[in-house]
Amino acid sequence: MSLGNLTNYPYLSTRRVIMGSRGAVAASQPLATIAGMEMLWAGGSAVDAAIASAIALTVVEPMANGIGADAFALVWDGKLHGLNASGKSPQKLTLKQFAGLNAVPKYDWRAVTVPGAVSAWRTLWERWGRLPFENLFAPAIRYAEQGFPVSPMVSLAWKRLEQNYLSLVGKEFDCFKQVFFPNSRAPRAGEIWHSPAHTQTLREIAATGGESFYRGKIAQQIADFAADTGGYLTKDDLAAHKAEWVQPISTNYRNLTVWEIPPNTQGIATLIALNILSGLELSRYPRESAESYHLQIEAMKLAFADVHRYIADERFLAVTAAHLLSLDYAAKRRALITEQAIAVAQPGLPKGGTVYLAAADGELIVSFIQSNFTGFGSGILPAATGIALQNRGYGFSLDPQHPNHFAPGKRPFHTIIPGFLTQDHQPIGAFGVMGGAMQPQGHLQVVVNLADYGLNPQAALDAPRWQFVSDSTVLLEQTASQKIAQGLVQRGHNVQQNPDDFFGRGQIIYKQNQVLITASESRADGLALAW
Repeated sequence: MSLGNLTNYPYLSTRRVIMGSRGAVAASQPLATIAGMEMLWAGGSAVDAAIASAIALTVVEPMANGIGADAFALVWDGKLHGLNASGKSPQKLTLKQFAGLNAVPKYDWRAVTVPGAVSAWRTLWERWGRLPFENLFAPAIRYAEQGFPVSPMVSLAWKRLEQNYLSLVGKEFDCFKQVFFPNSRAPRAGEIWHSPAHTQTLREIAATGGESFYRGKIAQQIADFAADTGGYLTKDDLAAHKAEWVQPISTNYRNLTVWEIPPNTQGIATLIALNILSGLELSRYPRESAESYHLQIEAMKLAFADVHRYIADERFLAVTAAHLLSLDYAAKRRALITEQAIAVAQPGLPKGGTVYLAAADGELIVSFIQSNFTGFGSGILPAATGIALQNRGYGFSLDPQHPNHFAPGKRPFHTIIPGFLTQDHQPIGAFGVMGGAMQPQGHLQVVVNLADYGLNPQAALDAPRWQFVSDSTVLLEQTASQKIAQGLVQRGHNVQQNPDDFFGRGQIIYKQNQVLITASESRADGLALAW
């Protein structure tokens, strides 16, 4: 696929294209990008670089991910491989513990599932790592032990979460607040933050190859803290966890093949929406037009209706991914799009805080994502560990008729999704956009920008974004024109523009003619480097 003009930016022209031929790393925080580049410069693989970046991000961007996070990856080594390292719910936790509730409590032991990120690091390294496993931890340990200056966007996000977490009451939350809010406030931009707890835990994981986290000293610490504070995770839950290789799912859009991780993630939403758009001539409308925005929003709205009704742990699916990705089905859904916004989209079939990074070298391309879910996660941190436990269980439904209903030993519906592009069975590159329900919408918009509008990778990330919320409500980024906003209102959309709305943070590594073209967008502190 030929890229848009690399010297012409229709958006945010302060950014420059970064190109190289030997290796590249793009992450949402500069120190994490440098951690990955250190591995490449030391002779490591792109997987070594990606893991080092991911580990560093647990320290330098802790309000979005952590050692207690989940992770997914797509890796190209001549063909595409998918890894699902998401954890399951505790075996001792049952629906009885949710009696009287309409939803899983967000900041609560009942939202904690087994953390899978450490297993992702180890599993990927075993297959493609070149450097000693311990070496991948060196930058993160350095940042945690010596401290690092908190970057501006990280500081802002940390500050926004301050009240949520400082207001939590209970001994299960005390250790968390001591680690992340030691002065009863978030650190300010430029302040040095360090964590002895992270240092100690990362050293233990490095020295044991991750074994301690699931079957050793750290597993015992987590289980003991849970038992002491009313939690449900046990050593058996941790020991039973295993990252799983999965077959990526895809669809063809224009001249690209777009790849996602299969359920239990929401990546299929992007593919469903692209299938709907594939029968529309989107490029006949300018990119910055109400017509183009309207069609994309409606396609995404219909995709979400299906995803929120049918997607769950794949062992519990009543509808297959193949059925949802059928082009005949896409045509039926496409026929529902008119000049006016669909007020409330319905599923069409019969009932049956995240970080993203990419890395590449001459052989491998890695698309990697990990997250605690909402902010720091559950607000629970086992004493002296630095492990902020995720609250992915919040993604479960408590409706016993829903395929995503809570059950012991089950994976919840997951929002985090790495993306990948190929063309004619050759890799084009890795991409991702962080941010809850914004993620498949960000994937859709990046692909449309590349395939329909010929934007180069940096411009494809920087272009103004929209976000479908629910019913007919749509958020528009401040950089979108008032003409677009007015045009959407005329079509029946409830349009809101707020400078504090979150429109994701993405990275891309794009391969063309053996050249690696990498980009990190301006919505984060991120950095893209190549050599």
